[in-house]
Amino acid sequence: MTITLDSLEPALSVRQVLTLERVLAGEPEVVAGASHLDRPVRWVHVAEAADVGVMLTGGEMVLTTGVLLAGDEDKQAEYVRSLHRAEAAAVVLGLGRAFPAAPDVMRRAAERCGLPMVVLHRPFPFAELTEEVQSRLVRRKFAAVSLSEAVRTELTALITAGAPLQRLLDEVARHSGCPVVVTNLAHRVLGTAGERPAVDDVLRDWERIARQAGGTEGDGWIRAELGGRGERWGRIVLCGYRGDTATGRLLADRAAEALVLHRMLGGGAACSWEEQSAQSLLTDLVSGVVPVRQLLPRARAAGLPVNRRTFVPLVVRDGDPARLERLLRLLGLPGLVAELADGATAVLLSLPRDQDADALAAHFATRLRTGTGPDHTVVAAAEPRAAWDDVPTGLREAQHVADAVADSSTVLQLPPVVRLKDVHLRGLIRLLRDDPHVQSFAERELDGLLRETDEDLLSVLRTYLATGRNKSRTAQLHHVSRPALYRRLESIQLRLGVDLDDFEQAASVHIALLAHDAQQQ
Repeated sequence: MTITLDSLEPALSVRQVLTLERVLAGEPEVVAGASHLDRPVRWVHVAEAADVGVMLTGGEMVLTTGVLLAGDEDKQAEYVRSLHRAEAAAVVLGLGRAFPAAPDVMRRAAERCGLPMVVLHRPFPFAELTEEVQSRLVRRKFAAVSLSEAVRTELTALITAGAPLQRLLDEVARHSGCPVVVTNLAHRVLGTAGERPAVDDVLRDWERIARQAGGTEGDGWIRAELGGRGERWGRIVLCGYRGDTATGRLLADRAAEALVLHRMLGGGAACSWEEQSAQSLLTDLVSGVVPVRQLLPRARAAGLPVNRRTFVPLVVRDGDPARLERLLRLLGLPGLVAELADGATAVLLSLPRDQDADALAAHFATRLRTGTGPDHTVVAAAEPRAAWDDVPTGLREAQHVADAVADSSTVLQLPPVVRLKDVHLRGLIRLLRDDPHVQSFAERELDGLLRETDEDLLSVLRTYLATGRNKSRTAQLHHVSRPALYRRLESIQLRLGVDLDDFEQAASVHIALLAHDAQQQ
């Protein structure tokens, strides 16, 4: 059976102790400190001596008959002050032979100190109260220890099974019943878990909330530091945890231990979690599965400026994500980088509206291609977007452009930044690649080559058509002599039954080849 925090008894407060059935039998009355009844009770202690404070460590509910205090008002006042200095939770005085009524000196001293003072009007065995409260506290402590071990066991099992960070956070959120956020030291959100509406409420103004909460743990904000070997690199925060602080701290500590272990075993740095966060966000933007307005708090919490900005969606082919991140930092361009599928990397720039978005995108692309060679890296872009709601469409457009030139970047003369207007027929064919009529047309036109799956001839044909039927350029790119190229072109024409010198026939074959290549991606 899994133990959750909902199954734990909350810490007993003075107010809750006074509602216990055994205590009610003594007819309790609060005579001082009524505004402090929510203090937690850590233990119950019976003490009569005036200097009782030296025997306490804080949080005790002290029971007394006052037998050693009767007739000495100085001792009575000092008794209360001693409890206050020791940070006792409350004092309970059993009325009887020593004090038939609440002594004014003790009551006034307790009121000044803000110490709850309770009198019992009927004789009451202190042993019963002690037994009742102690047993409840012991049960709570045992449940907390059981929770700690259960959480540690479950998280360790997930780590051993190779679970991703998100799976661990989901488990922590399930136990805590509140949103869970992992951040770096600059408050940038690296991961979240919990009910989506509650998480979005937390992230909506995350930076202000996180800084306002500071290092305190009020209002259910429980945090634990992440780090090792004397170096901190992040923190985990339970946001709005409804249980007692001690149990929340226990859960946060167990979660922090698991996250540190997860990082160590994964062999990665904290930035890898930032990459995962960006990848999740940009993937959701591209897919359109999550409404774009719901992703705005996540983008803001991930450190992306979103107010009064121009967004430039880019997709880079054959670009190293780590190098892209470094280049963004070097150029001082705010943005997110995330690796997508099939060797594509999405980059979302967020620029001030008074800056030239096209010029900055071109500068970024030029710097990126420096040293990598223009034949290996393609930077595709959509038109800049002024509204966050238009970003998903822009990312999909950039991805479409990148896909459209993915197989031809070595033979086409591409600008530093490729846009939709640059892909022409290639882009249209890619959009129509799943149409059965287009697929049938490609198969029919290329049947003579596809039947024997001669990849060498297909490659020569692809280059020849992409270069505008430039025989010299084609021979150069394939490292063959002109006569050898002529023989291959003759073989291609023979197998296809076409004349590639005829513009219409060559165009038909070119379209079919574009469709065939698009279908293979």
